[in-house]
Amino acid sequence: MATRTDQVVGFGLVVFSLVIFIYYTIWVIILPFIDSDHIIHKYFLPREYAIIIPLAAGLFLLLFVGLFITYVMLKNRKPAKKTN
Repeated sequence: MATRTDQVVGFGLVVFSLVIFIYYTIWVIILPFIDSDHIIHKYFLPREYAIIIPLAAGLFLLLFVGLFITYVMLKNRKPAKKTN
């Protein structure tokens, strides 16, 4: 059973993910259809970053997953047996 702290942290992560999803969806899907001189454009980064930021995040994720797998494999490596 999850403790109260686990539930609060999980709820916080879900809310954070939902906010990022809504922001990104508005930024990428809705914003191109709004006039460029509208006031809402000042709350969003330029559209080039809509590709750069997820690409960089994905590369860092792959880097850390690779480093973790390498660390686990090296840590659990058994020494080679010597034969006489």
